[in-house]
Amino acid sequence: MKMKKVLCGRQLSLKLRIRLLQCYIWPVVLYGCEAWTLVEDLRKKIDAFEMWTYRRMLHISWTAKVSNAEVLARMQKKTELVKTIKQRKISYLGHILRHDRYRLLQIIMVGKIAGKRVVGRRKKSWLRNIREWTGIKTVGELFRLAMDKEKFKKLTADLQ
Repeated sequence: MKMKKVLCGRQLSLKLRIRLLQCYIWPVVLYGCEAWTLVEDLRKKIDAFEMWTYRRMLHISWTAKVSNAEVLARMQKKTELVKTIKQRKISYLGHILRHDRYRLLQIIMVGKIAGKRVVGRRKKSWLRNIREWTGIKTVGELFRLAMDKEKFKKLTADLQ
């Protein structure tokens, strides 16, 4: 809220205000996102926050019936926060799998927990997020791909 006058004021151009938003607000919002398990509810909240900031910058009232597509067209942007989270999570996984000092984390990711599962639908896991986004079915295949840094970087760049 301290940045409201700068981000919502019309003294600065829209491009400059967008750059200030990306420089000062997004890092605070994305702090620690590499460790998040991104469920649908959280993704919707992140998208809603991004649209809220854009609407504030454009001085669009919350009662105005302006679609998100129209707001993005006025900003000349696409939604980017969720895509950034996906890219950071996947690159973090590659970083963990390629370095020996993270051996304990690698064992934990591959390991299975003894005992029975609780009744109900499976919880979405951190690795399941990454497998869904990349389209890779097995954890072993994902781990093998992570060892080749160039292929893994290309995989990260091709996300939706």
